[in-house]
Amino acid sequence: MKKSLFRFLAKINKSILPSFTKRRLDLSRASKFQLAIIGWRYYVTINALD
Repeated sequence: MKKSLFRFLAKINKSILPSFTKRRLDLSRASKFQLAIIGWRYYVTINALD
């Protein structure tokens, strides 16, 4: 149940949220909002893979 929920969230993240790696964003210059999006995407990805 938990894994399928995170896989669904990962698909939504991929389609809706921006990809900062494609934009070559420097993490040292990222805003707090951009860092929050990166952290959220990381959390969902890790839980979808477990």
